[in-house]
Amino acid sequence: RRTDAPWARSYGAFLKLGLVVLAIRLVFAILLGSPIPGTHTLFTLPEIPLPDWARGVRLGGKVTAEGLLFALYDGMKLATLLVCVGAANALANPARLLKSLPGALYEAGVAVVVAMTFAPNLVTDVQRLRAARRLRGREDRGVRALLQVGLPVLEGALERSVALAAAMDARGYGRSADVPPAIRRTTAALTLGGLLGVCAGTYALLSASGAGYGVPVLLLGLVSALAGLRLGGRRSIRSRYRPDRWGIRAWLVSGSGVAVAALMIWAASHDPLALAPSTIPLTAPTLPLWPALSVLAGLLPAFVSPLPAPLPASSRFAPSKPKEDRT
Repeated sequence: RRTDAPWARSYGAFLKLGLVVLAIRLVFAILLGSPIPGTHTLFTLPEIPLPDWARGVRLGGKVTAEGLLFALYDGMKLATLLVCVGAANALANPARLLKSLPGALYEAGVAVVVAMTFAPNLVTDVQRLRAARRLRGREDRGVRALLQVGLPVLEGALERSVALAAAMDARGYGRSADVPPAIRRTTAALTLGGLLGVCAGTYALLSASGAGYGVPVLLLGLVSALAGLRLGGRRSIRSRYRPDRWGIRAWLVSGSGVAVAALMIWAASHDPLALAPSTIPLTAPTLPLWPALSVLAGLLPAFVSPLPAPLPASSRFAPSKPKEDRT
């Protein structure tokens, strides 16, 4: 469901970044050791003695299979988060995302959209400059080529920032309506109280002692926060141009994500060892059936979400017609 937009081509960069993070985590486990003791020694590196104030840290020594496997599992968690963020960057349209936010979160939403579009635009600039270097017969790989590309990329990022600031200033960004002080105080109290209620309810659900009052406090906090956002939207005087309609396809896409999250949380609480393979003793990971079937529910958007509108064939392949000379 990717489009032809510049940010849609950034997914491969996030995949490579996840592999780099995984490799760095394994290298650190080999050089600095692992907190997991093991008995299956793979190889031994020369160990550098450290002073007493660095007790607990070592350089070199034995590298065990248990330590490497623990580092692999730990690095895959961060790599998976990066891959998910990359998928969001490649599929989400920042303009539509900003338009769908409530009025109270408009300022924060602009900052989030600018942050989300930075990485895809950076990847696009690097690809464009590398293609230009190849056309000129220059080397586009290696550290030297990367250093020569870095300065134009930073210059382009600065120009985009200045252009964005000018566009926001020209469109009157930051204007707010006159709201009575009582409504402002009520909005602040509801939003702050709602966030505190959400935090307290979440903590109660995660702890063993607060399971009885966790759900009511969480629901009360959500209702309070939503009411605060509703009142806070009155300060925004912007209008919505062609608002997106929330239809059955949107419900199915969002519902599939909620279903996967709920099923995985239930599976993690019901059988935690199935989703966290043991490294001591060293055992091969297995594929638990119920969590695997739960993850398959996330494939529903591949069939129910609408296809992106392709570019017209005439605009992609046909050359533009020259203008007539009427002199």
